[in-house]
Amino acid sequence: MNPHVEQLIDMALAEDIGDGDVTSEYFVPANKMARAFMLVKEDGVVAGLDVVEAVFKKVDSDIVVKRLLPEGSRVTVGARPMEISGSARSLLTAERTALNFMQRLSGIATKTAQFVAETKDAKAEILDTRKTTPGWRLLEKMAVVAGGGTNHRMGLYDRAMVKDNHLVAEGGLELLQKSIKQLKQDKPGVEVELEADRLEQVEAFLQMEGVDYILLDNMTNEQMAEAVSMRGSHDKPKLEASGGVVLDRVSSIASTGVDFISVGAITHSAVALDISLEFVEL
Repeated sequence: MNPHVEQLIDMALAEDIGDGDVTSEYFVPANKMARAFMLVKEDGVVAGLDVVEAVFKKVDSDIVVKRLLPEGSRVTVGARPMEISGSARSLLTAERTALNFMQRLSGIATKTAQFVAETKDAKAEILDTRKTTPGWRLLEKMAVVAGGGTNHRMGLYDRAMVKDNHLVAEGGLELLQKSIKQLKQDKPGVEVELEADRLEQVEAFLQMEGVDYILLDNMTNEQMAEAVSMRGSHDKPKLEASGGVVLDRVSSIASTGVDFISVGAITHSAVALDISLEFVEL
């Protein structure tokens, strides 16, 4: 498992358990064994199974975790994606932390799947953004993929995204082109994306070398369709729609012919999926 994710799990358990689970210690017999299922209480997409298993194993390495469904499964009410068995104390101690991860990540996967479903008749892919919970970015982007979405850049280091403020600071298209060329020489693996909020900018950016993506910021559907037309039959640069993307509008945006649609809401506004840990008699 990724070291950062392991550290996050350790922090989550430490903040919940502190110096001990007093309820389980005093009210649950030490030798009591238990079996439980993750129970889905609303339709959605499950995600975070690796993390859930790691949480239980961190609390007690003797806990046995059996996955009944794979990551990214579409589920309905009553589904049981996972079975957990072992010490009753350990299961109860790990329960809340495991659920916090699974509910949050499944909520993101579910919301992503809703947007993806609206674009099924077009080529456009649904992208996430950097609008993630601090410290959770890797996990939340994994959940986006589980829901059928595509990851955008992981951070400021793996793609240059030149926005309006950068363009003002840069000082003109000539200097911008020079900077792109220098970046491509120094870091050939880093892609370049330029933000455009007017078609005149799109036209100018299409003439530049080394541009991999153009972000169409808060444009109307008509403007985006025109931008696609301006690119013609070329594959590059790819065109990304961004800004004001809601579920009711995403299908019409996809129909303009853009390659990607970035949606901050799939991470920053996802609602946790209702999942519980249900104990059964041994």
